[in-house]
Amino acid sequence: MGKNLTVYDCSIIELPQIKNRAGNITPVTNLVEIPFVVKRVFYIYDIPGGEDRGAHAHKECHQFLVAVSGSFDVELNDGHIKRTVTLNRPYYGLHIPPGIWASEKSFSSGAVCLVLASEMYDEGDYIREYSEFLRYKTHAIIN
Repeated sequence: MGKNLTVYDCSIIELPQIKNRAGNITPVTNLVEIPFVVKRVFYIYDIPGGEDRGAHAHKECHQFLVAVSGSFDVELNDGHIKRTVTLNRPYYGLHIPPGIWASEKSFSSGAVCLVLASEMYDEGDYIREYSEFLRYKTHAIIN
């Protein structure tokens, strides 16, 4: 799965907002706001300002990223085309399907990145070397 996907298969999804003067709420529901069932949730924080994270792809796992605080850029790469998306609102999320190389960059000070994932952690699902990623994508074109 995901071998033939491009950066244009990644989508920004506006999440609902329940506004209240006491504070806003943004609900996220499986298969409603996000296009998969969430099996794992984690968040990334205390990243020094301007630093990078990520730089990997998944073979099967979908991810949904939200800047719940602060901002950061997500550089998407399908092996041919690069696309950069800025996340800076807690009611926008970025769906990254499998087969896309993603790097989170330029974190603002105090930024928090919430990640909703379609799979439990499995090291075998990760592609951590860019050269391996290019072989993975090329193999899809040949087959």
